[in-house]
Amino acid sequence: MDKRVASVEVREWGNLIGGEFRTSGELLEVRSPYDNSLVANTFWAPEKDIEEAIQLAQAAFAELAALPTYRRAEILRKMSAGVESRQEELVRMMALEAGKPRKAGRAEVERAIFNLRNASEEAQRIEHEFIALDLLPAGKGRWGIVRRFPIGPILAITPFNFPLNLVAHKVAPALAAGNAVVQKPSPRTPICSLILAEIALDAGVPAGAVNVVSCSNQLAERLVADERFKLLTFTGSGDVGWRLKTRAGKKRVLLELGGNAGVIVHSDADLDSAADRCVRGGFSYSGQSCISVQRIFVHRPVLDPFLTAFVDRVRALQLGDPLDEGTDIGPLISPDAVQRVESWVNEAIAGGAKVLTGGKRQQTIYYPTVLTGTHAKMQVNCAEVFGPVVTVQRFADDDQALAWANDVNYGLAASVWTRDIGRALNAARKLQFGTVWINDHIPLVSEMPHGGFKQSGYGKDLSAYSLEDYTQIKHVMAKLD
Repeated sequence: MDKRVASVEVREWGNLIGGEFRTSGELLEVRSPYDNSLVANTFWAPEKDIEEAIQLAQAAFAELAALPTYRRAEILRKMSAGVESRQEELVRMMALEAGKPRKAGRAEVERAIFNLRNASEEAQRIEHEFIALDLLPAGKGRWGIVRRFPIGPILAITPFNFPLNLVAHKVAPALAAGNAVVQKPSPRTPICSLILAEIALDAGVPAGAVNVVSCSNQLAERLVADERFKLLTFTGSGDVGWRLKTRAGKKRVLLELGGNAGVIVHSDADLDSAADRCVRGGFSYSGQSCISVQRIFVHRPVLDPFLTAFVDRVRALQLGDPLDEGTDIGPLISPDAVQRVESWVNEAIAGGAKVLTGGKRQQTIYYPTVLTGTHAKMQVNCAEVFGPVVTVQRFADDDQALAWANDVNYGLAASVWTRDIGRALNAARKLQFGTVWINDHIPLVSEMPHGGFKQSGYGKDLSAYSLEDYTQIKHVMAKLD
């Protein structure tokens, strides 16, 4: 056993089926992307267990939907407290199974704690409305109530990059609304999902209300087509997400399919602040985030001072073992991911791009890289890199910057840096992204919706807005006389 994990027993985790962790099925080894050491063992859920999970979710839905609001809110509060009590365990597991540096993992756990607590509060604020219906003579003596009810069992498919918080993005609003969940985690990072499921059971969630199954993509596509699920919520790649949508039948579908964030830095911006946030936004977790800074457009008069401030900060980032507290840049999730990022950077260099820093690899770590001299059709600009690569281009005027920022198929997040409020609000209006930050980048706030435009998908995670998709409206009308 590798010295990094020798002090901790490699635990065996079963899939959660109806309140029971089952160790049936073929072995699934979870290995570190940093050094390939064995992190944990779990199992590929057999078809019979998956079928039972669906049936138990159906039964639990009726029980969960009937729970009074205060009980659903209480369960979510206890889940939040449970995550907080196991914070360091979760941070360590993210470093091991996802290669996420501890400081980034700690931030993720803190967000999950808040998201679960916030969902508890939103469960108590689901909107209902009384409507007077006597606006026409035919409505005399009549009134109406509009109420939201849970939609039904939910299938949640989650990615590797936020193995705790993106699960909370889906499980929390589902439970807040009164829906049972069957979750399929990434086979690279299933353990954080299972820890959260264990926390949910300890918090009193009804058996079958939360199920976690690791399964093949082929089996997952069959789940997507199953009409017993009333909603599919998927976070992952665009190619997979849009394909799953075609197989989803009549159920609702929520898709969060990645991004290619553009950042506009005007000549009146606070350049130090912009450089700080662009480094954090571009290189946290080696850029493996859908809202990572990927393309920076800098007003011509301040290009040189911005580049100096930005590149100096990038060069100061520490590479190494994600278990080390000082590490900023750890491994990419797989050797294939490293090879892809390397090939895209090499393609840009062959096309005339200049490397200001980085542009090389060390086993599964790709150095944080800054490129200039790129053009819009290079993959480092037009596709989602999902790695520690940022391009910087200069622009001449506002219209050019906005046009370049919008000239991608994705529309998840963007930011604009300026002290001119009129310019900022004009950019916020014209940028074709689901989130636009002004003088900041990446601080997702759980009280606000998260979701994208264009090929980034549709639907919202977080906040009261997410509950619109996890519920259905019923209108009740009564004649009083």
